Amino acid sequence: MRVMGIDEAGRGPVIGPMIVCGVVIEETNLSELFKRGVRDSKHLSPRRRKMLKREIELLADEYAWIAIPPHQIDKERINELELRSMVKLIARFCPQKVFLDAPTPNPKSYERRLRELLPHRIRVKLVVENFADENYPVVGAASILAKVERDRRIAQLERRYGSFGSGYPSDKRTIDFLKECFRRYGDFPPIVRRRWKTVERLRERWGKGLS
Repeated sequence: MRVMGIDEAGRGPVIGPMIVCGVVIEETNLSELFKRGVRDSKHLSPRRRKMLKREIELLADEYAWIAIPPHQIDKERINELELRSMVKLIARFCPQKVFLDAPTPNPKSYERRLRELLPHRIRVKLVVENFADENYPVVGAASILAKVERDRRIAQLERRYGSFGSGYPSDKRTIDFLKECFRRYGDFPPIVRRRWKTVERLRERWGKGLS
């Protein structure tokens, strides 16, 4: 049986893309993911994620990711963007069973919406749960590939725009970067999610000349 895990990296940041990744593996190889320590990427160091990425790519039958840029996140609801990305990945690989991490407190509702979007020709068993990235190694594998790809893209953006830290609102370097952009240019670069509440609050505050 072909089993697929889907997860994302970058839902919460104010800077950079969100990456949605799918990993397809034979069910008989799932135990190998567990043996090699594959789990939720948030619990692994960057170095360990990169090491596991190579092992996951060797074990997997197929894998792919979809990058959702900031300007698209600004235009549409992020849950819908993630759902449509999941549908694209499932339709591309046609696995028999899919495990995915629900980003909402109501996994059943999320599963119903996902089934509504799936083409009728696709017959697949869905396991939609909160914390699936912690409970199922195949979802952990997807989270690792997504996180490594997002980190790679963030490094590229920093080479172009300068250091801005992790891109998360809780990171002082990120906030300082946004503040400096607004101070110098009165606006933010295209790598910023302009409709994020963090940016709206800062724009309102700094637009009034406050520091």
